Amino acid sequence: MSMSFDQYMRDMVQPMRDELTNLGIKELRTAEEVEANLPEAKGTTLVVVNSVCGCAAGQARPGVGKALENEVKPDHLFTVFAGQDKEATAKAREYFAPYPPSSPSIALLKDGELVHFIERHQVENRSAEEIADDLTDAFNRYCK
Repeated sequence: MSMSFDQYMRDMVQPMRDELTNLGIKELRTAEEVEANLPEAKGTTLVVVNSVCGCAAGQARPGVGKALENEVKPDHLFTVFAGQDKEATAKAREYFAPYPPSSPSIALLKDGELVHFIERHQVENRSAEEIADDLTDAFNRYCK
């Protein structure tokens, strides 16, 4: 039985997508979906740039999940998947200037302006708990 590479990748990354969508985070799969959601999002918006790498699995996604247990949370929760939904990811990254592309990464915007950003190098060398603490501090500061 033969399976296409694209189908294989979709099947492989679905659990990684589900880890965030099961937390109530909405996937933005196209550039058009990003444009329809990010500029219109009033208040605070969390955008998680998901990835297949080990630091996304071990630190970023669990850290986001733990941070979302906080009483104070962003008004809007979105995710794009680097390497999978390329156009959506590229469009979302336009909102993260001056930071270069990084995955995984986590952005917090307030009324469309970037107010907090966690780059890959800040994910790789920290635990999920440390990432959650970083996000929780940002939520408490910007999301009230």
